[in-house]
Amino acid sequence: MASPIYSAKNVTVKFIDNLLFTDLNFTVNKGQHWALVGASGSGKSALLQTIAGNLNATGGEVHYYFFEDYLKDHPGNPENLTHHKLVAMVESKHHFKNLSNTGDFYYQQRYNSMDSEDALTVEQYLHNIKPAPQPNLYWHFDKIVSTLKLDQLSQKQLIKLSNGETKRLRIAAALLKNPVLLLLDSPLTGLDVQTRQEFNAIIQEITNSGITVIMATSPFEIPDAITNVAVLKNGTIVHSVAKDDFTPQLAGIAGDYHIDKAELSSLLSDHNTAASYQHIIAMKNIHVKYGENVILDNVNWQVNPGQRWALLGHNGAGKSTLLSLINGDNPQAYANDIILFDRKRGSGESIWDIKKKIGFVSPELHQYFPTDNSCLQVIESGYYDTLGLFRQSNKDRAEVALRWMKALEIDKYARVLLKNVPASTQRLCLLARALIKNPPLLIFDEPCQGMDMHQQQHFKKLVDSICELSKVTLIYVTHYQHEIPDSVTQVLKLEKGKVVA
Repeated sequence: MASPIYSAKNVTVKFIDNLLFTDLNFTVNKGQHWALVGASGSGKSALLQTIAGNLNATGGEVHYYFFEDYLKDHPGNPENLTHHKLVAMVESKHHFKNLSNTGDFYYQQRYNSMDSEDALTVEQYLHNIKPAPQPNLYWHFDKIVSTLKLDQLSQKQLIKLSNGETKRLRIAAALLKNPVLLLLDSPLTGLDVQTRQEFNAIIQEITNSGITVIMATSPFEIPDAITNVAVLKNGTIVHSVAKDDFTPQLAGIAGDYHIDKAELSSLLSDHNTAASYQHIIAMKNIHVKYGENVILDNVNWQVNPGQRWALLGHNGAGKSTLLSLINGDNPQAYANDIILFDRKRGSGESIWDIKKKIGFVSPELHQYFPTDNSCLQVIESGYYDTLGLFRQSNKDRAEVALRWMKALEIDKYARVLLKNVPASTQRLCLLARALIKNPPLLIFDEPCQGMDMHQQQHFKKLVDSICELSKVTLIYVTHYQHEIPDSVTQVLKLEKGKVVA
């Protein structure tokens, strides 16, 4: 019989006043590697946090057998060693600090050259990671940099990394600890097609090195090295099977996608028509560099009213930088030939003049968005383009915000603080925030990250319905072909900062 390395028996788990699990039973045996699947909000992330020891587990029994085994094999280790040091977790959000370690990064910091210097480089960050106290470390610095392909990023500041590059770095940091147990929360989110394919081999090598892996993931993206699958629903493990016996249908994610077009048409009735503009965007010979690193090289792009574009490219291709020039976040826009809404950048318009015409959402906005407002307040803040609501709520606008929440199937979270809802719900709140003012341009940068299949398909149909019922212009960024709305008819593809298609 296989010996366990971790077990929770009849455990209750709470977070603040929220009951996450009752009578939780979950055991991981030696040689097993688990995938946790289920609908958004089913408890996948909470189970990882419970295993990591970051949530309050009461009643029942929790055993960290791997720690007991470690102490037997390493009797000379310091007395203050705890099981926490043998566990590494990659969460859905990073917690990078500035160089002075006095605060977190802020949104837009990556585009402001002086402030972005207040950040560690990739190499400095990795050298600050302290591995577990054990000899013969398999995952050493050179090995990790090579495996995760970080050599070309070694001198790049953390704040300037793309979403996918950041994910690779955080996995590298976790491996440097040479943990016994590696916990990964949606590790494939934000990775381009090639990196996702490479990730399968990376997970295989991690498990071969003796590390036990437990990961929350989509039921359609389970690496070959995984041996077992747990399906969660409403804080309960409803299925626990060998991977060979698992089918995505076991995850039981709903497939009905109803869009109330009459209600949507009403919400869009005061739409700021894009037809009054000759050009939404006109860019000529765009060139952006930081130090010696060229990010965008001779990019030309024209977006006309009512067009729907997909913006594609690998991690680090320059997509986010290109969007930052449009959205008023990047000061290098003034040094380039850019026309937005028929007005040349630098001709006296303010950032707020630009932002009021754009509904925008991105992984970076989600990363840095303050979380102490209620979900309803977050959405209402979209009227003012502020990161949160800093004024008295307007009754009529709050009602519209609630209607958008219903359209996105998240209205039950209206009065809940953003920080206390699932990551997928947080993203949907930011999408509603982008939609609420009915702008002439929508920019959705990887909008479906962290959503389950039902949420992805529902949102895709919602976007197509918005495009059908209005003249809105759309720019849509994704690494997944199936996420691109049917209404998208044109493509701009970047590769190493250059337009290739």
